[in-house]
Amino acid sequence: MSQELFDEYAGSGKQNYALYARYAAQSLVQLESECEIDVFHAHGPGGQCVNTADSAVRMRHIPTGIVVVSRESRSQFRNRQLCLQKLRHKFELLAMPPKQRTATRPTKASNQRRLNQKKARSAVKSLRGRYFEEED
Repeated sequence: MSQELFDEYAGSGKQNYALYARYAAQSLVQLESECEIDVFHAHGPGGQCVNTADSAVRMRHIPTGIVVVSRESRSQFRNRQLCLQKLRHKFELLAMPPKQRTATRPTKASNQRRLNQKKARSAVKSLRGRYFEEED
C-alpha cells in the first residue's frame, strides 16, 4: 500500500473502511516496513527497571499517520512486536463500519399517555400561583 492510495481514498470523501481492512490483513513484516520507528527511554512506574536502556518503542504508520507506543516490556524487540499488534488492532477497529441505527417511532398510545401526563402536570403547576385576597 502506498501513500498515494491512502490519499486517493481520503480525497474522495468516502469512509476508508476497506482501506483499513487491507492494512489489517497485511503481515506484520509489511506493516513494519510502512512504519517509522522511534526508540526512547521509557519512564513512569518501574523506575530503574524500565529506563535503563532505549527499550520503549513508538511506531508511526506513515500512510495513515496512526501512532502507537509500547513500553510494557524491558525488551525493545518485544515492544516492537507489541506495537505492531496494537497497530493491527487499531486497523481492525477502524475497518468496522458503525452499526446502522434503525429509526423507531413511539406508538400512538405512548404519545397519548405522555400528553395526558403533561396536562396533569401542567394543571398541578397552574395551582402554584400566588393567592391574592380581595379586599373590599
